[in-house]
Amino acid sequence: MKSRSRQIVDKSLDAMIAAIEVYNKPSFGYREESFAIFAINSWELLLKARILQIEGNKISSILEYQKKQKSDGTLTDKKYRVKNRAGNYMSINLFKAHDRLVNDYSDTINPVVLKNLKALTEIRDNAVHFINKDIALKKKVHELGTANLKNYLHYIRQWFAVDLSEYQLFLMPIAFLHNIRTATVVGTNASEKNLLNYVSAIENETNDDVSNDCNLTLNVDIKFDKSSNSTAQKVRLTNDPTAVKVQLAEENIREKFPWDYQILTNKLKARYNNFQLNQNYHKLRKRLEKNKKLCNTRYLDPGNPKSSRKNFYSPNILKEFDEHYTKK
Repeated sequence: MKSRSRQIVDKSLDAMIAAIEVYNKPSFGYREESFAIFAINSWELLLKARILQIEGNKISSILEYQKKQKSDGTLTDKKYRVKNRAGNYMSINLFKAHDRLVNDYSDTINPVVLKNLKALTEIRDNAVHFINKDIALKKKVHELGTANLKNYLHYIRQWFAVDLSEYQLFLMPIAFLHNIRTATVVGTNASEKNLLNYVSAIENETNDDVSNDCNLTLNVDIKFDKSSNSTAQKVRLTNDPTAVKVQLAEENIREKFPWDYQILTNKLKARYNNFQLNQNYHKLRKRLEKNKKLCNTRYLDPGNPKSSRKNFYSPNILKEFDEHYTKK
């Protein structure tokens, strides 16, 4: 049975595929707005799944809590779970999930990802105001969306080792969706101008390079060349039963070892009264890293143990630290 975090990751991927499929339809009048709605929902699910993964799939880790007002008008010290109008418990929103990952767990998320999400959220929130026939706005949404998809693929692979080779995940350039040379161009209204100015301001303050792992916006140029170049790389798939069998289980590994060094250290700081980031801690941690049930080492070059590497830890490692530190 799939874990909660994995179930939510699957829902996140469904939402992103829906965003791409709607955007790439040959004729769809609500294209940009629909993409923004589905993509933001996909990211919110992805970030919540990451929190669940770190917290051992405790559903309480992604629920919304707030203090209640007492009869004298003051607030309670204790925080209570918040319910929606249907009586179900509410979960945290996109930006609270992002802040918790970065600030509470010290998870590494490129700052440009947040800027891209804020810009795309503005697209979603202002959708009701769009006439949406202005090419400048369509082009900007495509640039934001292309970068958003690239960022998404980076983190769903890094956090959950999801194999996306079966999907064709790309946003079709607007040149294929509309004939720009003959498109009817409507003067940008005030709301559209404000939105474009908002995105432009973010772009001006961001050092965005296409070679980075994550981007704020990306412009896609497509060119077709007819070629019979004999030096082109050839790929062949085979069902030869005598071929060497290769089994990839990275997804299961990340499920069992979800914490990196920074997340582990923050967990220890929050768990113990007498924890100190000193030589004793590093010595103990390095000893525990030799236990393959507690630590998994990933190499940049799997066949070369001298290549760059990164350690990931199982939450079970806390039991070992309990013997050396005093819990709060």
